[in-house]
Amino acid sequence: MEKKLRMTPEQVLEQATLSVRYARNACPDVEFSPEDGSRSEPDFLCRVLESAIKEGATTINIPDTVGYAVPQQFGAFIRDLRERIPNSDRAVWSVHCHNDLGMAVANSLAAVMVGGVRQIECTINGLGERAGNTSLEEVVMAVKTRADFFDMETRLDTTQIVPTSRLVSQITGFVVQPNKAVVGANAFAHASGIHQDGVIKARQTYEIMTAEDVGWTTNRIVLGKLSGRTAFRQRLKELGVELENEDQVNKAFQRFKDLADTKAEIFDADIYALVSEESAARLDEHWRLVHMSQASGMGERPHATVVLNEAGTEKRSESEGDGPVDATFKAIEKLAKSGSELLLYSVNAVTTGTESQGEVTVRLAKGGRVVNGVGADTDIVVASAKAYVSALNKLASKIERLNPQHQM
Repeated sequence: MEKKLRMTPEQVLEQATLSVRYARNACPDVEFSPEDGSRSEPDFLCRVLESAIKEGATTINIPDTVGYAVPQQFGAFIRDLRERIPNSDRAVWSVHCHNDLGMAVANSLAAVMVGGVRQIECTINGLGERAGNTSLEEVVMAVKTRADFFDMETRLDTTQIVPTSRLVSQITGFVVQPNKAVVGANAFAHASGIHQDGVIKARQTYEIMTAEDVGWTTNRIVLGKLSGRTAFRQRLKELGVELENEDQVNKAFQRFKDLADTKAEIFDADIYALVSEESAARLDEHWRLVHMSQASGMGERPHATVVLNEAGTEKRSESEGDGPVDATFKAIEKLAKSGSELLLYSVNAVTTGTESQGEVTVRLAKGGRVVNGVGADTDIVVASAKAYVSALNKLASKIERLNPQHQM
């Protein structure tokens, strides 16, 4: 209040009261959240929250803005607030925790069990400011797995957790660490011989929840280069992947066949990547990657050659760069002349092994517009080129929607 807002406590109380009153006049459902609530002086915080509820706040959210709280203290803190504030029963109580000390999930669950909270603000994959926010998947599966302790439910369809995690990771470009709880690639992997023996004999010896519960499919080899369209279509159905029409199925199947020629073992994750790339390519393509090659080596300046198709005309470009990817992007830019800024370049191995597809996310910005492009290939430089071209097409599409007369 003193350092940032430069306001006295009484000014803050007055402003909070007026703000909630104004919001309630415009909307029947109002949430009030005092920043850095976990470190606030309790007596003053009680005054502010009582006033907010009186003015019509229907949800009171207590944030641990800098991740300073510890579970026992945080749960008791919220319980005390609810007991001290006379009209606390007129609002739903909520928490919004950050993970700076790695305790966001623990603090949130303590607030539920000790503090009587019934809403947790959280994010997919725990994304958020600095070290992130409370992880949705961890909270949900903790409540579901330990129903004997929590005695409550979230009513979420947990089988959608992993697909949603993948979607968010692809959109944001933030790769999920392999040992991430619930959604990490190793969450249900058993490397120890003792553990493997136990799981084979009885899964519950080392698994407190099943991979299927959260949307993982058994990571077995399901298709190969001899697999036909019917088997491919059936696997899409099993994975819950729906394509809009037969043409998109055909294009995805062709991508699958192309991949099968270079990769002996096709996993479910590979199919997800193929479909994601197909979805990204559904825009009317202003640019299409026809061919590319690159050369690099110790003591040699990396060099790339690309051929792009623009409105039926093939154009060729060459460039050098600080690495093969940099050279490829510069060669593409020579033709596209987009003038965009590269905000993010992210690489994720779709499966394990040297044959794994690389899934690349490229984020470009121009004139206040920000777009993501995604590309997948067993050759990481090719995947990078696909992602860059995908982003250029989205950028061109947005420009044309804003200004139909614009020509790149």
